[in-house]
Amino acid sequence: MNAFFQELLHAGIYKRSQGRITRQVTWAALAGAVALGFWRLSLTMAEQWGWERSLALVIPTVLAVLGCWIAFRLVNFPPFADFLIAVEAEMNKVSWPTRGELVRSSLVVLFTIFALAVVLFGFDALWNAVFRDVLRIL
Repeated sequence: MNAFFQELLHAGIYKRSQGRITRQVTWAALAGAVALGFWRLSLTMAEQWGWERSLALVIPTVLAVLGCWIAFRLVNFPPFADFLIAVEAEMNKVSWPTRGELVRSSLVVLFTIFALAVVLFGFDALWNAVFRDVLRIL
């Protein structure tokens, strides 16, 4: 954990040209989550806690900038960055389906789900009739 805190003070990018897209997307997702969280905090501070509007904007904004910096440093923290680089390398090896294969596979899944729903409805109706009419339990 100490290495991560030391890494927070660096401004360099670890292995700049490797895993760039994965790291950018990961940073954007983390920064978006941080920004939304602190935006909600500013609304809560102003509306529910009764803080002055300017103060309710300044504190969460400073915390959001700090959170975005931590997210940036996290995606450049060597162990995590190496993981993201490996993820991007593996994603490049994936054999992605064509549009036609995707449509056919999706239709098979939808048909199977529909067929199972019909079968389960039939079992439910059957057991409901057995318990209600034959055994008079329900």
